[in-house]
Amino acid sequence: MQKKPFIEAGKIINTHGINGEVKIESWLDTPEFLRSFRRLFVRGKEVKVLSARVHKGFVIARLEGIDDMNAAMALKETDVSIAREDARLPKGSYFLCDIIGAHVVDEEDREIGTLAEIEETPSAPLYIVRGEREHLIPAVPEFIRSVDVENGVITVHLIEGM
Repeated sequence: MQKKPFIEAGKIINTHGINGEVKIESWLDTPEFLRSFRRLFVRGKEVKVLSARVHKGFVIARLEGIDDMNAAMALKETDVSIAREDARLPKGSYFLCDIIGAHVVDEEDREIGTLAEIEETPSAPLYIVRGEREHLIPAVPEFIRSVDVENGVITVHLIEGM
C-alpha cells in the first residue's frame, strides 16, 4: 500500500492569548505526541514550531511567523499535518490512515472485504469492513488477530452475528 508523505494530525480550532499562540485539536493518539513535533505543515507550507505545550487536552503552540492574535485568528479552522519522516512510532504501531483500504481476511484466509472506514467510539475504534456485506469489527485483540501494514492485510476473528 502506498503511504502518504504527510499525515493529517489535527486542526487549529482557536487562538490562545494575545501573542499569536494557536489551540490545536490533535487527531493523533495523544496531544503529547503532536506536541513533540518541531515542524508542522499548515496550508501546505512548513511552519517551525517555536514552542508547544498540552493544556486541557489540546496543544497550545507558538508558530514561526504568527506573532499576534490576528495572525493566529487567520489560521482558525485550518488543518495541520506532520511529515511521516518526522514520526517515530513504537515498534508494532502504525497510523490508522495506513490501513484504510487494507484487505480483511479471517483466520482461514477467506476474504471478508476491505477496511473502508474507522469510527472512533468510547470503548475502541470500530473497523467498518465492506465486502459482500458490511461488518462492524471492534479494534480489540479478541477480534483483530494481526495487522500487516506493509502488505495491506488485516486478519480478524469473526463471531456469529458480526
